[in-house]
Amino acid sequence: MRSISATMFVTLDGVVQGFGRPDEDTRGGFPHGGWGAAYGDEVLGAETGNGMAQGGAMLFGRRTWQDFLGVWACADDGNPFTAHMNAARKYVVSGSLTSTDARENSELLRSLDDVGALAGDLSVAGGAALLGGPAPRTEFDLTGTVTTPKGVVVAHYTRVSPGAR
Repeated sequence: MRSISATMFVTLDGVVQGFGRPDEDTRGGFPHGGWGAAYGDEVLGAETGNGMAQGGAMLFGRRTWQDFLGVWACADDGNPFTAHMNAARKYVVSGSLTSTDARENSELLRSLDDVGALAGDLSVAGGAALLGGPAPRTEFDLTGTVTTPKGVVVAHYTRVSPGAR
């Protein structure tokens, strides 16, 4: 059975995609994005890098893939995520992109149905928009936590197999 790991940044007020750019979440006419810079430190960087480097191929939505192009395009900074990102197969789900040729090992998928046809482990990095609408209830076990010096709580969960409880 293939595994899908997701690394997501979620604030207490529910902003999922707001770590990087100030224009990422403008609910209610106010910018909620760009909050992450004030909380970045070595511990968060290491936890995030290790978490994002877990799966085999990577799965992105268009916007996250384009954001990552500018940050990690063949960078070599010692971060475990950077090495994984440069080497991994990258699948980009988008109905508007015409090509993913700008990034090595990238393949364009037109729908989430195309994702279902992929084989092997996947890691998802980025916002929740890729996940679409409501999903069936899924149970998780908390497997570990790390609190950074700046107060960020990194929580690690593993999916509980259906019927296991």
